[in-house]
Amino acid sequence: MQTYINKHIFDITPYKPGKPIEEVKREYKLRQVIKLASNENSLGPSPKAVKAMETALNDVNRYPDGDCFYLKTALAKKLKIDVKNLIFGNGSDEILDMVIKTFLNPRQQEIVTSDVTFLEYKITGQIAGAKVVDVPLRNFKYDLDAIKKAINKNTKIIFIANPNNPTGTYVDKAQFDDFLKAIPKEIVVIYDEAYAEFVDDKDYPHGIDYYKENNLIAVKTFSKAYGLAGLRIGYAIANEVFIDAMNRVRQPFNVNSLAQIAASAALKDTEFLSRSRQMVRVGKEFLYKQFDQMKLDYVPSVTNFILVSVKEDVFEPLLKLGIIVRPMDMYGLKGAIRVTVGTEEENNKFINALKRVIK
Repeated sequence: MQTYINKHIFDITPYKPGKPIEEVKREYKLRQVIKLASNENSLGPSPKAVKAMETALNDVNRYPDGDCFYLKTALAKKLKIDVKNLIFGNGSDEILDMVIKTFLNPRQQEIVTSDVTFLEYKITGQIAGAKVVDVPLRNFKYDLDAIKKAINKNTKIIFIANPNNPTGTYVDKAQFDDFLKAIPKEIVVIYDEAYAEFVDDKDYPHGIDYYKENNLIAVKTFSKAYGLAGLRIGYAIANEVFIDAMNRVRQPFNVNSLAQIAASAALKDTEFLSRSRQMVRVGKEFLYKQFDQMKLDYVPSVTNFILVSVKEDVFEPLLKLGIIVRPMDMYGLKGAIRVTVGTEEENNKFINALKRVIK
């Protein structure tokens, strides 16, 4: 049967999501499980988003608005940009897929990104049959100078996660400005800002400040700070020409109606966003203090997760205690885990469990 399948597909290592809560409960006969593996918002979704979806449930027999008109109008007003500079997708993953379909000729062109970053960049490129050039991190950050040196005549797309997943680090505005000045105009820079809402640092470069003057597409999501991961909705900000081209490869009705309604309501829920940010700030300080006391190395993070070296396999032992974290083996970081910053109760239970399993 494999003769019917594109051969390059077998070179792809599939993305492995974390174990579902219910499966862990069943497998280990647990009553309570805390999931800190997927960088989700531990506060849940915005209450305003939930209420808006409840009101709209009786209309799900209808196809969604294919152009996300109301959400697009509300977001454009909030960002103070034109609606022609926005496109929405079934999560930011679909935005990445649109980018590949729109800009890449896989037979002739290449992608450049980091070797330790969001796995979907490489997977999406490999699905298209493109060559993906992995550039090592430097001090757990994107090495923009090395990425510039990796560019050749075949380079078409550069993927940059800022802040980076799974390290939680970022490149500052001065570094990013210098980087963009050196990038040839025929190369498209995909600037993934999935965790930007958690960044407090003043020198963080926001993608919305760059899309007009550069071949840059800023990619954003409602999954993290807004707590809508299960609805799968993301968007991109880019120049009108890029957006028009991407709309030509976008699937019709690609964003479901409840996701559109929830995202519109979440945009207005500034109180929930503030609470989410504050929970992460307080939670990180607590976890840092605990890691210091346990003499564990970790990477200071500007996001809602922390990369920590535990030097041994704690994933299964933590599962047995009802704590789900993300092992970093797939990223080549053996002996490390990524843990989402949770509520005060979740953070305490994670630390207590970690102390029990670490030798």
